[in-house]
Amino acid sequence: MTSARGILYKLISVAMFIIMSALIKATSADIPPGEAVFFRSFFALPVIFIWLLMRGNLRTGLRVISPIGHFWRGFAGTAAMGLFFTGLGLLPLPEVTAISYAAPLLTVVFAAMFLGETVRVFRLTAVALGLAGVMVILSPRLTVLSGPEAEIATALGAVLVFTSAVFSALAQVYLRKLAPVEEISAIVFYFTITSTSLSLLTIPFGWVLPSLQQSALLITAGLLGGLGQIFLTSSYRFAEASVVAPFDYASMLGALIIGYFIFDETPGATMMFGVVLVICAGILIIWRERQLGLQRGSARRGTRARGPRTGTRPRSQTPGTAAASRRSGRFPPAATYRSH
Repeated sequence: MTSARGILYKLISVAMFIIMSALIKATSADIPPGEAVFFRSFFALPVIFIWLLMRGNLRTGLRVISPIGHFWRGFAGTAAMGLFFTGLGLLPLPEVTAISYAAPLLTVVFAAMFLGETVRVFRLTAVALGLAGVMVILSPRLTVLSGPEAEIATALGAVLVFTSAVFSALAQVYLRKLAPVEEISAIVFYFTITSTSLSLLTIPFGWVLPSLQQSALLITAGLLGGLGQIFLTSSYRFAEASVVAPFDYASMLGALIIGYFIFDETPGATMMFGVVLVICAGILIIWRERQLGLQRGSARRGTRARGPRTGTRPRSQTPGTAAASRRSGRFPPAATYRSH
């Protein structure tokens, strides 16, 4: 029953994020990406602040141990958000969603490069399969770089969204570095503060005064972004990451529905084939991460059972410690925060 609650929260968060993306897309013809980032971040702040207050985590949410780590995580995440929002104005919603699935694949590569994580043949093969799928999705766009202006714009959009995935993956790497020393509440709060502040630097690049309708859409996007983050974080308190993570791909269904009925967007067969490859690769990586996690857990239990070399048994973990740890917010932030 607990896992079902976690899955429900995950699906609610996915729905909120895809609706948020649709609202940003609806205003993209007139509202610059930097201004959209501001609304998305600033109006998520009160939601997150109230959430921290209700959980009793306000004090830990405001305490910082690694300010420079928060800055670089915030910089990478804000860049990812800005590029993603720019892409929403140039490409169909399902296509933007599909290309953004490259982020978890790239995270595996960057974790090996920058964190020294061991990545063996199975995961490398899955990453290669997924990136091949991304290339399939991108291929129709990148073959028209010398075509009409509209086609060049869509090609640029594809490149920008893929670059957004690169920055999103880098943000996940910074999250993994922050995880041992920072509370998840602090990471959530200070990312929102950082993205709000950095977005203000784009004011000289053409911010406009939004109409009442546009303001309502942008404010709603910010509120949904904050609520989506809360449900996303909460989902990992009630179910293991390997259980809820595959439901990220439900966003494609939402993107297809909204794209078809709201924006009159119909995906092509080539894009859908690429999506299938990317989703299969992502699920394979999640499955492998779960297997490795089970193996590490079994090894730790074996070590405890043998006890230290003095022959004494180590003090066993008290019942409910793991659950209490998850309730307190000590779970992998890389799995619990979106950069856009």
